[in-house]
Amino acid sequence: MKTYLTPRFLLCVALTLTTAPLLSARIIGINPPAQPLTIERVGYLPEALQPAWRKYLENSLRQSKADRDFFLNEAKQASPRHRPPPPPGKQRSRLPLNEATSWYAGPEGQRIADIVISFQTPAGGWSKNLDLTTRQRAPGELFNGDTPARHAGSSDFDPLQKLSWSYVGTFDNDATITELRFLAKVINAIGSELDSPHRRAFLHGIDYVLAAQFPNGGWPQVWPLAGGYHDAITYNDDAMINVLQLLNDMADGAKDFSFVPAATRTLAAAAVQRGIECILDTQVNAHGTRTVWCQQHDLLTLQPTSARNYEMPAQVGGESAGIMIFLMRLPHPDLKLVAAVHDAAAWFERTQLRDVAFKAVGDEGRQLVASLGAGPLWARYYQIGSDRPVFGDRDKSIHDNVSELSQERRNGYSWFGDGPKRALEQYRQWRQWHPRLLGKR
Repeated sequence: MKTYLTPRFLLCVALTLTTAPLLSARIIGINPPAQPLTIERVGYLPEALQPAWRKYLENSLRQSKADRDFFLNEAKQASPRHRPPPPPGKQRSRLPLNEATSWYAGPEGQRIADIVISFQTPAGGWSKNLDLTTRQRAPGELFNGDTPARHAGSSDFDPLQKLSWSYVGTFDNDATITELRFLAKVINAIGSELDSPHRRAFLHGIDYVLAAQFPNGGWPQVWPLAGGYHDAITYNDDAMINVLQLLNDMADGAKDFSFVPAATRTLAAAAVQRGIECILDTQVNAHGTRTVWCQQHDLLTLQPTSARNYEMPAQVGGESAGIMIFLMRLPHPDLKLVAAVHDAAAWFERTQLRDVAFKAVGDEGRQLVASLGAGPLWARYYQIGSDRPVFGDRDKSIHDNVSELSQERRNGYSWFGDGPKRALEQYRQWRQWHPRLLGKR
């Protein structure tokens, strides 16, 4: 698939990838903001691609207005003496997905299912950071939970003034996908009546998932679109992989989804195939060598892009490991997919860190320190082209030494992890069945 770069986007990438191997400055780059989907950007695409993107943007704007109008009408009708409470919980309460079938058919399972349905947005999705185990949503109550970041400000890529209506329908933090899996278990436990509220909510949610998919197969973090980095193809926190796993299970007619109509399963299968193609198209190519993926890729150009102030366009270890595991679980992979997995595994092998640990050191907070026998460990971000670890701060500065970050960011973010270790363990068995075929990429 060809990518089409706007002059503005190329400038942003140039600023971001200031590598500075020849510079002695502590700051090696400044993180530029991600670009949203706009009608102006669509105009840069070849004419043959523009209609699908225009339609997608129109659908998003129409649904966004419908969601807001629904909420405003509820708020107007609510009694002024009974002001709706804030959404329950500052921390998302995990919905139980591993109970016995009888539990989902019982009073507690049904009570929670009613709460889940009450917080479904008009579009069909759910917000994040909600405790969906306490009480149902009240008329006129916001759909979204506690989303503002404690340190966010006017210079943040997500300024505070936008957060009163944010993540109203999202795949972030397992939202929407967890609710759909929970409802599927309830439906299976109580029987699939054609007009049951659980079944209606589930199928409405699947319609939401399918509507959110980009024409090129990716998924945003938030839908209807919210602008900024939320519009990017989002691998961060496994958002898109969670979507694909759900749709793939449903398309295969897995136990929890046996009630899903055949036509819907067919749509899910087609969406999964487009999603896989998007994954393969976004795999980073550095100096002619395929590597891994970034947390976000621009929805039109497929190029790496940024998210929050301290999340720069860079290769990532954790989310790329999740993508690799998903690809290895697919039956009958074609040559392109097989090559993508081998290339990702090779990158993990050469970027692993050994004999180091990321831990608290006195009053200085967490530091990367020597630790004989420790590892393997991977950085969260690696600079494209050099494969050296990079780190971002709230002021949008990019560093090549984690110790140079402010204590708040250094101690409040997962800069290192061992997620790729599990991917490589599975790869050692997978590669026996799918050897690399040179020259077949």
